[in-house]
Amino acid sequence: MFGTSGIRGPVGEEVTAALALQVGHALGIEYDRVVVGRDPRESGETLQAAVTAGLRESGTDVIDLGVAATPTVGRAVGWEDADAGVAVTASHNPPEDNGIKLWQPSGQAFDAELRKQMTERIESEATALADWNAFGDQSAVDHTGTHRKALLDAVDIDGDLSVVVDVGNGAGGVTAAVLDELGCEVETLNAQEDGSFPGRPSEPTAENCQSLAELVASTDADLGIAHDGDADRMRAATAEGEFLSGDVLLALFGRAAASEGEAVAVPVDTSLAVEDHLADGGIETRRTPVGDVYVAEAASEPGIVFGGEPSGAWIWPEETLCPDGPLAACRIAAMAAETPLAERAAAVETYPIRRDNIETDRKEAVMDAVSERVTEEFEDISTLDGVRVDLGDGWFLLRASGTQPLVRMTAEARTEARAGEIAEQAMELLGDASAE
Repeated sequence: MFGTSGIRGPVGEEVTAALALQVGHALGIEYDRVVVGRDPRESGETLQAAVTAGLRESGTDVIDLGVAATPTVGRAVGWEDADAGVAVTASHNPPEDNGIKLWQPSGQAFDAELRKQMTERIESEATALADWNAFGDQSAVDHTGTHRKALLDAVDIDGDLSVVVDVGNGAGGVTAAVLDELGCEVETLNAQEDGSFPGRPSEPTAENCQSLAELVASTDADLGIAHDGDADRMRAATAEGEFLSGDVLLALFGRAAASEGEAVAVPVDTSLAVEDHLADGGIETRRTPVGDVYVAEAASEPGIVFGGEPSGAWIWPEETLCPDGPLAACRIAAMAAETPLAERAAAVETYPIRRDNIETDRKEAVMDAVSERVTEEFEDISTLDGVRVDLGDGWFLLRASGTQPLVRMTAEARTEARAGEIAEQAMELLGDASAE
């Protein structure tokens, strides 16, 4: 029920008010004080009310943040000395979806054990309902201003900078406000909160953010910034309108955050370009399963000063273990003020990556067969998340999709020819395993 991104799916099918009420009941069994916020999706108002009802009916006090960025919700758990946080959001998913993601006081999402505990309570319909006169209290608090102050305390920008911020009709308007206060000239796109995402699809990809890139390139802007619906993700474009890949951004952020001898946490599907760029600075790369919760777990370990995912989730553990898109936006702006993003990106050598998949309703069986075959044929293997094979001059990853009936293949090498060879080898192995 709870994936690494919490509960997420179509409203009225997988995500309902009845389910949200059960989530509130399940949390209320253990937690006395819970922060609740949502992204701008219209369904979020009803789902937030249902979660709140389940919590209060269990005697739990609720701090209502209203519409707020997910990193605001994650941080507010600590600010309010609460026991947990609930973000009603489907993040970058389309408007017909919604979801529920849970947060710990550190800002880290609920880990595997906590998610398992919640799932068991919901499936068993467990409750600990309060007496009629002992319902929890509800108070409304606006922590967007608290988030804004935290960002102003964390980042300084020297020099004049012109920034275009594509809010994506989501909850990330705090980014534009903070950059303005930091002295930037700010222009916004899709700044009106609207959970139908009329301006562009919510996920901040190069394709979806073409208008942002074109606007930056055609003006004197120094960079462009894009968020998804709940602003836990951040992507960026250079002054020339080049929409930077997530791997390049990860390499830039990691190199800026870490010093020689320190480490950066990245998921198993991260490009070799990141590892090579960090290694040039004497910085170690620690690989994790895919998912910001796993990156956050690693980032909480001593010596790891930053963690990120190429999808656009960036974590600075000294600030919070929640991916904070507005913080990432302010930090990339500060970096651009010192050295243009295009110049920084040019220092990251990138390599060809191949991606493919097979469709199957036997994902577990296929991955079992893949694991067996890979163990027989290769030596340097990681089963941290799927099966990753390091070939020295390249690698491939075979991993079951968490949301679709697919097993995905990713392959990378430092030359086009070798990347093609590795991809072909990996797909042949995957095809044989699926035929068993």
